[in-house]
Amino acid sequence: MTINRANINSLWASLLIEELTRHGVDYACISPGSRSTPLTVAAAAHDAVNNLVHFDERGAAFHALGYARATGKPAVLICTSGTALANYLPAVVEAHMAMLPMILLTADRPPELQNCGANQTITQPGIYSHFVRDEILLPCPDISSDPRAMLTLIDQAAAKATANPPGPVHVNCPFREPLAPVDSDQDFSAHLAALKDWLGGRQPLEHIKYPDTPTTASQAASEAIEVLTSAENGLLVVGRIRQYGDREAVLGLARHLGWPLLPDITSGLRLGITESMVVPYYDQIIAASGDDKSLAPDVCLHLGGAFTSKRMLRFLDINRPGRYIHVESHDRCIDPNHQVTMRPQLGIDSFCGTVAERLADRPASARLARFRQLSRIVDEAIDSVLSAEAPLTEPGIARAISRMIPPDHGLFLASSLPIREMDWFAASDGHPVRVASNRGASGIDGTVASAAGYAVGLNRPVTLLIGDLALLHDLNSLAMLPALPVPVTVIVVNNDGGNIFSLLPIAEHTDVFERFFRMPHGLYFDRAAEMFGLSYSLVDSMTSFTEAYTTAEEGDGSRLIEAVVEPAGTRRTHNDIVAAIRSRLA
Repeated sequence: MTINRANINSLWASLLIEELTRHGVDYACISPGSRSTPLTVAAAAHDAVNNLVHFDERGAAFHALGYARATGKPAVLICTSGTALANYLPAVVEAHMAMLPMILLTADRPPELQNCGANQTITQPGIYSHFVRDEILLPCPDISSDPRAMLTLIDQAAAKATANPPGPVHVNCPFREPLAPVDSDQDFSAHLAALKDWLGGRQPLEHIKYPDTPTTASQAASEAIEVLTSAENGLLVVGRIRQYGDREAVLGLARHLGWPLLPDITSGLRLGITESMVVPYYDQIIAASGDDKSLAPDVCLHLGGAFTSKRMLRFLDINRPGRYIHVESHDRCIDPNHQVTMRPQLGIDSFCGTVAERLADRPASARLARFRQLSRIVDEAIDSVLSAEAPLTEPGIARAISRMIPPDHGLFLASSLPIREMDWFAASDGHPVRVASNRGASGIDGTVASAAGYAVGLNRPVTLLIGDLALLHDLNSLAMLPALPVPVTVIVVNNDGGNIFSLLPIAEHTDVFERFFRMPHGLYFDRAAEMFGLSYSLVDSMTSFTEAYTTAEEGDGSRLIEAVVEPAGTRRTHNDIVAAIRSRLA
């Protein structure tokens, strides 16, 4: 344990960082600044803390977000006062919406420098509004104040960040000068006397737990089984699964039910899962056969978070099941169709295991056979359009990655078109890999930084699929990649603008579409890769793409692959795939 006793600021900052490590918080994302010097020095000096130092607070915050996605643990963010902490806001919003833990330590001026025109001073309390689980205002470090008061507030921050549901917590930390660890020649023995036992141990000062009121597994199982056994046309839909290990419990329950399992791309069950109940191409089935009432469910069991497919939402809204059970461990409402009739607040693993133990095996339904038949037809139709000789397109790139990505890698998807392309067109015969995306608020912000944090948290290589506008939006974060302990392969699909808008009705309004929505820019990323020290490949065909991606995955450093596609090709390819599916269905 390193306690810096140079001055009161150094001492309190050391105590604060030490207390966080005792709660398992051992990764800090630091943006350089003056007022935050005591916090930065304390984090840098602590043997148990690994640090990322990044000049852009927005990127640092999204890096912390990606780390939390991979580990389920909060990283601590450290920044100076003023607009620095305002740059954290987009990531705070995403952490709030996605229920990811995060602890923000924002340095501030002392009270006497507030509201008097002092430089780099803004009103920091309240800046994150209702997007934080808690806001804690620390006192200025002071020899006359009991340090136990500060430590219990840090205990509260750690508890709130990891409570159910987890989320961001803002700790505002005012400091008077001196900020650097200059020696004050003070004796802090009396000041630390009350912490004698704490200094000699390794446990936090207080273990704070904020209890929730989840449904018991027994109660949830009894109520759910009654509904599940009465179903004639049951449907199992699986959204984002926060605990990757819950996948096996979901598959175990699915085997008992004998229902079609429709897996979102973020569920961990969409790629490389060949179980007979899994229907990977449900979105395309709905698009081509959405009016087929034989596919409509009378009971829907929804496990996990929200799903990406807008067509799925519409399908369930039009064919509203009589009973809709949604299972998640938190109490947050995820019901945009307003149709949930039962909401067990229970971990997915616990719910699935308990129900599977009590539920008699049911034979695979005729509807499952029908869904699987349709899924095979879709698979064949997609392959017929996206052949190796086909032009380079977003659907083709997504499908190629799903088949080529190694099993020990992670996949991070930008939240606009890339995640949809992977959800729609990814093959299921590749390897199962962990998949993540910033789909809490589904913003364009911080995608590169999040992928970098995800790679650090997983401690394995990551492939990032991103569009050109999203990369331009987070170009600064490419600076993180060369120093990462594991490589990130950035695949940027350059269609010269926001191609997702070409799939929307606004594309028909040519007077405003190009300039105000697609917004062509004419830029390439070779110079960006050179500036940030990344290997670079430019590809314009499926053959050159597969060669470049194979080379990247066999290498040991981060790399940027720029895939240049025709802007109009995406919509045309989508139409060709739909036509091929409908032709085979007919």
